[in-house]
Amino acid sequence: MPLRLALSMCALLAAAGAAGAGSTLEARYAVTFTGVTLGQGALVVEVNEEGYSAAGSAMVAGLLQMITGGKGTAAARGQIVNGRILPISYSGNSESKERSHEVRLSGAAGTIKDVHVEPKRPFTSDRVPIRDEHRKDVVDPMSAAIMPVAGNGDVTGADACKRTLPIFDGEYRYDLVFSFERNDSARELKEMRGYGGPLAVCRVEYRPIAGHRQRRQVQELSENKDIFVWLAPIEGTRIVMPVRVSFGSKIGAFIVQATHFVSEVKPRPATR
Repeated sequence: MPLRLALSMCALLAAAGAAGAGSTLEARYAVTFTGVTLGQGALVVEVNEEGYSAAGSAMVAGLLQMITGGKGTAAARGQIVNGRILPISYSGNSESKERSHEVRLSGAAGTIKDVHVEPKRPFTSDRVPIRDEHRKDVVDPMSAAIMPVAGNGDVTGADACKRTLPIFDGEYRYDLVFSFERNDSARELKEMRGYGGPLAVCRVEYRPIAGHRQRRQVQELSENKDIFVWLAPIEGTRIVMPVRVSFGSKIGAFIVQATHFVSEVKPRPATR
């Protein structure tokens, strides 16, 4: 579950106030644990008047599988209406020596209508059941990384952290509650290339809703005060995305760090 959380933090324009032409982001990330590099991943995001699309590989699609020697991919697309991310589809798959896992979600207006998970988790009496209401007003794990900032103020100010991400990944329903911690500069992240501007640093609280088992680890995760995310803007938009996630634990710290974060505005195609 902690690694699933890191993934989630770790991916339309109209109400968010973004530019009309469209923007793209290409990012690469490295995953480390107590300073040891565990693997790398990549992410591509496209944003325009029609909505957004995002595709990722390796840790973006399955951090746990990367650590256990596996690989994975994930993709999502959707729209934004009145400042809300509204996913249309999400797919993710991962493979390792121990396990293969596939998820497909589809929906509209913030409600996930179709869910396919293979293999399904076995029933246990201590697992909080997923109900129909847990599929409403939610986002998938990749769409959750695409965060519009309301208003017309500083996109990396305190408003960047004023959000609660209601995430449903096909098996778990949980909230990630953000709160503003401080401002930072990308120049302090010496490992990252492509962006050198200001960052918003948010503290993140995990709140389990359904799908989880009633276990001590879940309670410890919800009480963890050492989870932070650094947010940077996509050029030409009022959308921010994570460039760094820090997850502290009793056994050490997981860090997801962007090594390459380059975004640009695409010109509007000429019309006759």
